[in-house]
Amino acid sequence: MSNNSTPARVAIAGAGFSGAVIAHKLARAGFRVDVFEKRDHIGGNCFTYRDSETRVMVHQYGPHIFHTNREDVWAFVNELSVFRPYINRVKAVSQNRVYSLPVNLHTINQLYDTCLNPAEAKALIESEADHTITDPQTFEEQALRFVGPRLYKAFLYGYTKKQWGCEPSELPASILKRLPVRFNYDDNYFSHPFQGMPEEGYTPLFEALLSHPDITLHLGETLPKDHRQCYAQTFFSGALDAYFDYQCGDLGYRSLRFEMARGEGDYQGCAVMNYCDFDVPHTRVTEHKHFAPWETHEKTVTFTEYSFAAGRSDTPFYPIRLAADKHKLAKYMELARQAAKVTFVGRLGTYRYLDMDQTIHEALLAADKFIACHKLGEAMPAFVVSPLGG
Repeated sequence: MSNNSTPARVAIAGAGFSGAVIAHKLARAGFRVDVFEKRDHIGGNCFTYRDSETRVMVHQYGPHIFHTNREDVWAFVNELSVFRPYINRVKAVSQNRVYSLPVNLHTINQLYDTCLNPAEAKALIESEADHTITDPQTFEEQALRFVGPRLYKAFLYGYTKKQWGCEPSELPASILKRLPVRFNYDDNYFSHPFQGMPEEGYTPLFEALLSHPDITLHLGETLPKDHRQCYAQTFFSGALDAYFDYQCGDLGYRSLRFEMARGEGDYQGCAVMNYCDFDVPHTRVTEHKHFAPWETHEKTVTFTEYSFAAGRSDTPFYPIRLAADKHKLAKYMELARQAAKVTFVGRLGTYRYLDMDQTIHEALLAADKFIACHKLGEAMPAFVVSPLGG
């Protein structure tokens, strides 16, 4: 863009990672950016704050542990904030016993009350697997095919039914592909080489992203109705169906409710404790001071987490993506392609489950794509990454 030309104005709906990263990159490239955020804070679901009573850093919408195999994304976030090493070691309660997750050699030996080596454990699980299932289509079939009924019932069935609000036999097999089984004692929940937590929480990182003189932040405001007339381009990171006033029906989402409690000392001895039995109504308890092990706190803050079906007034967290949802998604994608000068980004805008590093990576791609399109005088596509491909 020429220094003598009037900077193009860009609108962004949402100040989470998608919106903040795009705003950051476009402002640095010479565009004027208006960011509209309907909440009263930046950071989206990654918003953190220090609790005034306990001084514990609280993740208001549930914990977010940064993990990635993308060296460029890791370098990008480390330019904005100091990241401390953090390994997520999850525990799980099943039938009043505590186990290690993800399922590993320790978990298997605990559950079967034995002392197997890796080869023996692998042979045991292989013998329990249902080999009559050759092409698993559902979550349940995937579990029974690869881990068998005992591990499935102990750790997956009840938790999954609570988390998603339906029988695991109704969910696609792809959901379970994110849950590994290890035949060693590695209890690191993630396998990515870069893992950590921002030392002072995520909010200062978003402040760094949005602190540019050509970025105007509008908190407590929604995207103006006439944005397509007022801006060269709009990036929308809100819910795709909401943008089109739900004219093709509501896409399915799960939301979360948190019961916050303060106390003395150490409540559970770990950051995350899953509750796998269906008759326990909550899915997990998170103890937030354990997400910052470099800090010392005499008091503690816990969140007890409940999953429920998101209505239009609820905060959507997880896209369900059942067959009916994908059918509606295809209709919304066609509407999106007809809406000139609007690009849909992020977990809500593309109706896909995205981790933070994927969200950042795709936001950087979207910003680069717009810069290139603007220079060439070409139209920006409605989607940089196809929602049906994720």
